[in-house]
Amino acid sequence: MTRLPHHHTTLVTGATQGLGRGIALDLAARGGTVLLHGRDAGRLAAVAAELRALDAGGEVRTYRADLADLDRVAELAARIADAEPRLDALVHNAVVGAGPRPLEREVSAQGHELRLAVNHLAPYALTRGLLPLLTASAPARVVNVASLGQEPVDLDDPGFEKGYEGLRAYCRSKLALVTATFALAGELAGSGVTVNALHPAHLMDTEGVRAYGLTPLVGVEEGVRPTVRLVVDPGLAGVTGRYFDRFTDARAHEQAYDPEARRRLMALTDLWTGARTGAPGA
Repeated sequence: MTRLPHHHTTLVTGATQGLGRGIALDLAARGGTVLLHGRDAGRLAAVAAELRALDAGGEVRTYRADLADLDRVAELAARIADAEPRLDALVHNAVVGAGPRPLEREVSAQGHELRLAVNHLAPYALTRGLLPLLTASAPARVVNVASLGQEPVDLDDPGFEKGYEGLRAYCRSKLALVTATFALAGELAGSGVTVNALHPAHLMDTEGVRAYGLTPLVGVEEGVRPTVRLVVDPGLAGVTGRYFDRFTDARAHEQAYDPEARRRLMALTDLWTGARTGAPGA
């Protein structure tokens, strides 16, 4: 096991259950400081207690926020930037799955399709908000937990208002996240901040998988190992702009490599998140 110095700080979103909790426990056991994000105060406190009980040398701090509201995402970034002296890694794990009612199109606080909002817009906005801290802490790593399930975003209907279905919306949001991974990696080249995405494991035993009615095939620990590798493996220092299928450097859906599609998606993303004018990677 690669040990981490106690000051090595990682923020894990969606850390109160499933894959996020597993990632947090693994990083804490290595001696690193872990920042836990979640929506539920009780669950946050329970997972924080689990990590502290490991007594591995690092610290544990909690941050509560609803990632379905971009105003709360901005507040979260500001709170972390104000309170934390450094941020060595940021793991975007929080997710809205396909849901138990896949034909019901839900929206975020700002009116965006919910899966796109939480799985793509929120991590992009949070990364943007934390970039000064990440850059100041460089070398630093951003890890986006994506999925093998990827579907092209309809750029003429990016909000998926026609023919909506939850699993397809999830797959579109994950491809958008991968596209943003490549765009940000290009923009941040030379900054000391790397950005990579991965498919952690197929059909893990998580609430999201079960809620859609799918049968889990593997335990959460199968997804923990490849995700934590992107945070701690010294052999990946400087590796950026990649998509991994578990441990393998792989190729994502072709839309993520289409310059015009990327430009259009990132322009919309910047517009919707209130980011700077211009499209990263354009």
